Amino acid sequence: MADKELIVNVSESEVTLALLEDKQLFELDKEKRFAKFQVGDVFLGKVRKIMPGLNAAFVNVGHEKDAFLHYQDLGPNFRTQNKYYLHALQRQGKVMPIQKFKFDPEIKRDGVISDILVQGQTVLVQITKEPISTKGPRLSSEISLAGRNLILMPFSDKVSISSKIESNEEKNRLKTLLLSIKPKNYGVIVRTAAEGKRVAVLDAELRELLEKWERGFSTIKKEIKTPRILIEEMPRSVAILRDMFSPSFSSIHINDPLFAVEIRNYIKEIAPDKVKIVREYTGSIPIFEHFGVNKQIKTLFGRTVSIKRGAYLIIEHTEALHVIDVNSGNRIRSGNDQETNALEVNLEAAREISRQLRLRDMGGIIVIDFIDMTLNEHKQKVYDVMRDLMENDRTKHTILPLTKFGLMQITRQRVRPVVNIVTDEKCPACQGKGTVRPALLFIDEIEKDLAFIVKKIKTKSIVLQVHPFVASYLSYGLVPVYAKWSLRYKIHLKVRSISSYHTLEHSFLDKDNNEIDFT
Repeated sequence: MADKELIVNVSESEVTLALLEDKQLFELDKEKRFAKFQVGDVFLGKVRKIMPGLNAAFVNVGHEKDAFLHYQDLGPNFRTQNKYYLHALQRQGKVMPIQKFKFDPEIKRDGVISDILVQGQTVLVQITKEPISTKGPRLSSEISLAGRNLILMPFSDKVSISSKIESNEEKNRLKTLLLSIKPKNYGVIVRTAAEGKRVAVLDAELRELLEKWERGFSTIKKEIKTPRILIEEMPRSVAILRDMFSPSFSSIHINDPLFAVEIRNYIKEIAPDKVKIVREYTGSIPIFEHFGVNKQIKTLFGRTVSIKRGAYLIIEHTEALHVIDVNSGNRIRSGNDQETNALEVNLEAAREISRQLRLRDMGGIIVIDFIDMTLNEHKQKVYDVMRDLMENDRTKHTILPLTKFGLMQITRQRVRPVVNIVTDEKCPACQGKGTVRPALLFIDEIEKDLAFIVKKIKTKSIVLQVHPFVASYLSYGLVPVYAKWSLRYKIHLKVRSISSYHTLEHSFLDKDNNEIDFT
């Protein structure tokens, strides 16, 4: 079993989570702090326009682009849900429990949206896809509230068990258990994480989800304007941890004390024996630099991704699909024929592609152009290996066998924009202007900035951060350059190499590791 580490980098504007498996980067998730319109958020929206040709409606939920709600996403009990909302709006005191509410007949599966919705109507909706490119959010009126072990579905009455739980005995146990504890008119989906869990754990989580639903409805009043958020999904960083956390995690490192407390409290609820793996990182070097994440990001997010022995991938993103081209490069193993070499490269490529799909969160249609193979058993082997590698992917996906042209098609659920990190850097010499300043003057420029800091800010302890090549130059020799500067300016100067810096980038920190602004 792979050793899993989670590295959490908290900055003022966003939270970035990096999942390492055996020190290799497998997932990278970025979340804007205080982000709006996350998957799972429940809104009171207002129908802006009915589109009979699409059998859908555009709904205003507060985003700059109207959200899309299709008839098939209304849910069979939409009428009952809408009636319940209107009842909550008119109530005096507490909202009637759903268990005691009388249901209306279900809407037709092949009905027409103009028979159900009218322009200006207020509807209860949930975001199922975040805004992507020029499109607004995608909505559903079939509300579901996710916990770690259970998903609660108001206005339903079914209990479904995750297909990833293989034991029929365990499936029957969980179904019987949930049928005995869930309230009437609430449906439940039992997640894979619930396998082996005791009734007390599942009952506590079920009550928590019920309370979350009822608390949202308790805020509904006549004078409240729409659109507005009704039930907010937990911060995506915590939601990601909820979904990806497993007992195999060996450590979780976080560089923010408040966030560390939040994560520790959450772990305490779901796995008390694992609280000790949550550790606050207090080092002076940036957390992603310390754990080697920055270097892997630079290596893995470019247009070209190296595999092994000269082989590489070329990854292109378009509006309609993602295209991955497998190239053997200069990889030729003596003694092997072309067919065997093609198979070996394709198998290595399949391993890297399965990682890239998770890492970049690539969704929609993915077309992979493998190196041509003539033997059907080799094509089948590549397909089988890809299918096995993708079993650990939590996102819903479908993989088709290779065509006679060596193409494989994968469809992967897309709920948020692809993670796209630009690894190409602006020319450090000309700053993109097309002119080059003399590189020989760079060291003089650093010393000039250092002299200014010593004179104007009058600090005696300084850390100079530079690219590793520059750090090596400054530290070379019996009496290194940085030591001469320390003596010349009567300060304590320390040189720190930062691999994410471009060659001619530098910065200064004070004794408390705060960046010194000398511009």
